[in-house]
Amino acid sequence: MLETVKLTKSFKDKKVVDEINLYLHAGESVGLLGPNGAGKSTTISMIASLIRPTSGDVKLDGKSTIQDPSDLRKVLGVVPQEIALYEELSAYENLKFFGKAYRVKKNILEERIQEVLNMVGLKDRQKELIKTFSGGMKRRINIAAALLHDPRFLILDEPTVGIDPQSRNHILETVRDLNKMFGTTVLYTSHYMEEVEQLCNRVYIMDHGKVIATGSKQELLSILSSEDTIQVQLSKRSEAFIDKIKSIPAVLQVDETNDGLRILAKKNHNLLSELVHAAEKEGIQIVNYRVEIPSLEDVFLHLTGKTLRD
Repeated sequence: MLETVKLTKSFKDKKVVDEINLYLHAGESVGLLGPNGAGKSTTISMIASLIRPTSGDVKLDGKSTIQDPSDLRKVLGVVPQEIALYEELSAYENLKFFGKAYRVKKNILEERIQEVLNMVGLKDRQKELIKTFSGGMKRRINIAAALLHDPRFLILDEPTVGIDPQSRNHILETVRDLNKMFGTTVLYTSHYMEEVEQLCNRVYIMDHGKVIATGSKQELLSILSSEDTIQVQLSKRSEAFIDKIKSIPAVLQVDETNDGLRILAKKNHNLLSELVHAAEKEGIQIVNYRVEIPSLEDVFLHLTGKTLRD
């Protein structure tokens, strides 16, 4: 098991990560969600022994890794947000370099290079220079580099940002196969909620440096078990109408969308009649009214008041 215990990081007077406790059991796929600035990347950097925590601990199978991270580094692969490859080298040459950096034994390095190239679907492009690759292909080689030493744990920090749909799908399939077929334990952060829903058994939600919720998808959805998410399409925008809706006691949260409102309200409250009455007073029409089944996105918005991309 890999776990953090009251993991904390401060830069000058600002506490960026505040006593984070999280754990990864063998074979799990765990999501780490949070808006920009929540402290996700700093947390990952501390887990990976790239930066030293101000206080707290990172433990591998119950043993602290802070003073001596060598055992952790042998079993941990990290795919960073930024592409970490040498543009003037080929994909094969990059993997050979990183294989040596990971101290993969010489007699199996060639075999591992071909295996990871096959995993990410770029075996036939291995002799081409990285500078000729698309952004999606570079990210796939980035993942291949993190897999060379056959890690038990794999951390992926937003691995699909700004890439084409084909590469994105291939990366998601690769991560799913690593977890399901090879038993690799995964910690996955993303700006795309649907990726975490697809890949992860359990989720941590961070905001302002703290874990504010954790659990399986169903456990997190139960947070909204007493509430409804309602999509309302309006004929036109009205600030006065929005203010009236916010003043209704049963309404917990109101967010504007492209063509209307997204309302979080107490369950079993006859909100429609109040909306219609308020709309008539302001001279606007309710074009569409739809009660949605709660999603992980709804839970996230409810807890943080922000979207993942904020």
